Amino acid sequence: MKKRSLSSPGKIWLGFIAGLTYIFDYSITHVNGSIHDYQNEPFIPQSNAFFFHGGSEGLYASKSHDSSSPVKPVKGKSFIRFESVIFARTRESADTENEMQSRTGLIEAIVFEVKDRERIGGAFLRSDAICCTPKLSQDGLCTVGEVIIQQYSDNPEWPKRIQTFFGGKSQEAKMVSQSVEINSTGMYYLYFMFCDPRLNGTTIRGRTVWRNPEGYLPGKMAPLMTFYGLASLAYLALGLIWFLRFVKFWKDIIQLHYHISAVIALGMCETALWYFEYANLNDTGRRPIGITIWAVTVTAVKKTLSRLLLLVVSMGYGVVRPTLGGVISKVLLLGLIYFVASEALELVEHLGNINDFAGKTKLYLVLPVAFLDASFILWIFSSLAKTLEKLQVIFLSPKFFSIRYSIRHVILFWIEQLETRRSMAKLELYRKFTNSLAVFVLLSIAWIGYELYFNASDPLNELWRMAWIIPAFWTVLAFSLLVVICVLWAPSHNPTRYAYSEETGEDFDEEAISLTSSVNMVGDMATMLERKEKGSASTDNVVSLGVDLEDDKRE
Repeated sequence: MKKRSLSSPGKIWLGFIAGLTYIFDYSITHVNGSIHDYQNEPFIPQSNAFFFHGGSEGLYASKSHDSSSPVKPVKGKSFIRFESVIFARTRESADTENEMQSRTGLIEAIVFEVKDRERIGGAFLRSDAICCTPKLSQDGLCTVGEVIIQQYSDNPEWPKRIQTFFGGKSQEAKMVSQSVEINSTGMYYLYFMFCDPRLNGTTIRGRTVWRNPEGYLPGKMAPLMTFYGLASLAYLALGLIWFLRFVKFWKDIIQLHYHISAVIALGMCETALWYFEYANLNDTGRRPIGITIWAVTVTAVKKTLSRLLLLVVSMGYGVVRPTLGGVISKVLLLGLIYFVASEALELVEHLGNINDFAGKTKLYLVLPVAFLDASFILWIFSSLAKTLEKLQVIFLSPKFFSIRYSIRHVILFWIEQLETRRSMAKLELYRKFTNSLAVFVLLSIAWIGYELYFNASDPLNELWRMAWIIPAFWTVLAFSLLVVICVLWAPSHNPTRYAYSEETGEDFDEEAISLTSSVNMVGDMATMLERKEKGSASTDNVVSLGVDLEDDKRE
């Protein structure tokens, strides 16, 4: 039997599915929050040292200093805990050592605050070395084989250095489980380092747990839990107001109102899911896979439907055109592609470690979304320009009526004025919508510029306590734009003033059509009355003529 080959669209679709599946599988293996897992990770050479970045997070100072339980978490305590951290060197490296030696290789875990970064390495000694050299050792500044650290005179234990040694020919060395308490608020970094080049090829596995006084939620993400809680209440209030008006004027609902209701409902679900996701992460230190996937998917669906709503409204759907016609396939295709790209980006962002996914991977996913957003903006404003042009033509074009009788002339003139007011209302509606959308686009561009500046000027996350404002702004902006649309297209007793209707190829509403029919009836009645009057006058003339003839005969 001859095998059927896939068509080009089928191959593209399978490519999308395969890529999304790969990203999903990758994310599932890295579903962590403040628990950083290491899975046989290699060390990277730098200067005369080898290092592995163990994590970085914003941590608040401990509110409690109870040291009765050094391993179990204590409420109000902030710490970094090392759990089951194991270093594995190569067999070749182990065979070069003496079986009788107790210490045959050193690996150091170094914890420091970002402001203390100049105290790590030989920068304060005006040296490019990270590990101590024989010359520096002779000057009594450091010990050969160790990382150079300038510790505080009033706190000789900081920056924190934790040493782990290999023994004899052993290939593995296990780090002692312990916690480093955080007593000062700041951005903290953890690095594992070694200086012996014979340990090249060493890997690390295990995990570290980072905790803030109020829970496991990282410091830069902690305000987002409160923010999403308030955002869900805001969406709930908007949904309640919209629902009351929807029920009050349910007989006059137009198709566009259902689309707006769907976006409001998705907004409520999205913010509520993110709140519960952050609350669970704060309690357990791990992202809840089910809630996170639902939150990511609902977010992608809501973003897609919001952009499609703006696009179809800009095209005049339901106002100056009854359907989208052949362009509907292009709209749906753009929406599908945007959903896939947005879903992939959200999965990698929220199912990965807090700080441990590659910038290039994120860049490859951000660029398609940015390109699609730009496409939406261009299409929306292009459609708005055409819609405004059409409304202006309708508003300025003269309407001529065939007038035979004075009574029809008066009513048709009144209808013409009514239709002019309808067109004026639609034109004014779209002018307000265009101006509002332009303001939001300008705000978006300005915020993108600020976000780029913020990230470029703060590569080490020293402003971590303000980082939550970046994603929060986009949520506020989307909510504000939705409120504007709800106000402009709010359900009312006469929504047909904005709805599309058609008579003789022009843009009339239902009231105008019914009134035109009434005019025809009135015109017909007027014609009948005039004919009756003419008939009565003729009869009177005949009767009068008959009476005169009879009188003449009598005479």
